[in-house]
Amino acid sequence: MPRTLIALYALLCSGAAVADGPRARDLGVPFEGSPGPLNAITDVAGVTVGQVTLVEDLTDGRKVRTGVTAILPRGRGTLDTPVYGGWFALNGNGEMTGTAWLEESGQLEGPVMLTNTHSVGVVRDAVIAWRVKAAGADTSGYWWSLPVVAETWDGHLNDINGFHVRPEHAARAIEQATGGPVAEGNVGGGTGMICHEFKCGIGTASRRTTAAGGVYTVGVLVQANYGLRDTLRIAGVPVGQHLRKDRVYSEEDPAASDTGSIIIVVATDAPLLPHQLKRLARRAALGLARMGSVAGNGSGDIFVAFSTANAGALAGKPLAASTSVGNDHVDPLFSATVEATEEAIVNAMVAARDMQGNEGRYAKALPHDELVRLLERYGRTPGRH
Repeated sequence: MPRTLIALYALLCSGAAVADGPRARDLGVPFEGSPGPLNAITDVAGVTVGQVTLVEDLTDGRKVRTGVTAILPRGRGTLDTPVYGGWFALNGNGEMTGTAWLEESGQLEGPVMLTNTHSVGVVRDAVIAWRVKAAGADTSGYWWSLPVVAETWDGHLNDINGFHVRPEHAARAIEQATGGPVAEGNVGGGTGMICHEFKCGIGTASRRTTAAGGVYTVGVLVQANYGLRDTLRIAGVPVGQHLRKDRVYSEEDPAASDTGSIIIVVATDAPLLPHQLKRLARRAALGLARMGSVAGNGSGDIFVAFSTANAGALAGKPLAASTSVGNDHVDPLFSATVEATEEAIVNAMVAARDMQGNEGRYAKALPHDELVRLLERYGRTPGRH
């Protein structure tokens, strides 16, 4: 069978191609807050998302289950105008490049890229090459760049040491980034990811809220790959304690510890300054905690937040003025971040499908019918949408 047909067959059989299916709200999972029209990070005007999914069964028996996700804060305008940003590491057993300059400058320059642990370098270099190709050099004659690239480990299902993510995949994710609905589950950088020992991956959600007299949107996108089964809670229900079959690890397995990771990207159109965006990034940890995570020693839980406001102040003028929500008025944005983070993770789990991976390993998806049954048992389903 030709290599391309093998890849297509693997895509169909692995569950990596996420068909139209229900999201968490469609199953009746109750969430707080009011989502935007798409309930996605792209509800923040200007934000675009692109994803390249790599699924292939190689002739030597190895399985490719990986990919790249690109988030462009200002769409194509990301090439020319940065955004204010901040980041936070809840637990640092992971990688997010470019954070030293983000911390120093308070500016996020270029896209945020998500991929697997061993592909961070190639994706970082690909982003620089894309910027050099797509825009003119700066005054030094070069296009100075410290890209933000983050990772989680997909080595349970993916042939991670095969280095299957290539520069053209990262470039394609950037070039194909669009607004509108965002694919979730087994896609992009989340293709081979697992959380709470269920198949997981990419998830997104948003909230509309009022702060300082204005109506703003907070959008979240996660690449979720963390946690053990027993700690999983959905809408406050101890789901993981009831759904203990088909676990990725046995209780005797030394790998049965919280050694996964999660990357959380928070976007907003609210005018916030870098120190406030760092505060916003910290609040993503509370949404993660609602799911039952303890941010274990082996977990990389790293978050980044940015604001699309104040574009004029970031145009490189010698003197610039920015506006911001006052610190005494940011609580609604904190709440929106917590709520959207929680829902984005559940959306990632609901969208994911069973996947067979490298060396015969597998990960089962969260069973929708059993989730609904448990929510009803605990009185947590107000009715399906």
